[in-house]
Amino acid sequence: MKKLQNEKLKQQFIHSSDYLDQFSFDISLDTHLFFFPANSYIVKEDNPPSHLFYLVKGKAKLYDTLANGKVALIDFFSPPCFIGEMELVDENQTAFSVQAIEDCWCLAVARKDCQKRLLQDTLFLQKLCIYFAHKNYRNIKASTQNQGFPLSQRLASFILLTQNEGTYREQHTQVAEYLGVSYRHLLFVIAQFVEEGYLEKIEKGYLILDIEALTQLSNEVKA
Repeated sequence: MKKLQNEKLKQQFIHSSDYLDQFSFDISLDTHLFFFPANSYIVKEDNPPSHLFYLVKGKAKLYDTLANGKVALIDFFSPPCFIGEMELVDENQTAFSVQAIEDCWCLAVARKDCQKRLLQDTLFLQKLCIYFAHKNYRNIKASTQNQGFPLSQRLASFILLTQNEGTYREQHTQVAEYLGVSYRHLLFVIAQFVEEGYLEKIEKGYLILDIEALTQLSNEVKA
């Protein structure tokens, strides 16, 4: 994590992301710009975030480490969206890990400076309610897609979502559980993608060779 002292870039992100529309007061003076390199943590598990983050560029994933040591993927973040809003509303909320899939930029306000004012801001709370509703709908949609579409289509969509600079590196066990399929079935479909020339196996991952084919498969899920 790196706090950027770049006022021009901060203002560009503020205006391009409709950030100020989330609040009824001018929060720009209390807003900072943070940069998170790919694979770094925006939020660490069991460590409540010190800031309310607003993702303006990049992709990130949310996951939990279970009591048996397994890692369970929960959700994915694309801009613009809040990160750390649950902990802002409920200080007793256990923090899950949020990890950058690719380089991420976030606007952020320190909880200690703005939490009380934010929780008294009716516009901000209204925006949060809408945001929670959209997240719930997205999770329901993902669940129904797991039941209604072939793995090849869902995996293509997942690869495009989690790839970074044309490379896919997610762990098979976590992906199989997230997509609701067996480890063996997942490996079979990935092997098919390699055989058909969509992917190429490289060290610690896969290189995407035919993004158009994967996009076509993914669009069938989104239709």
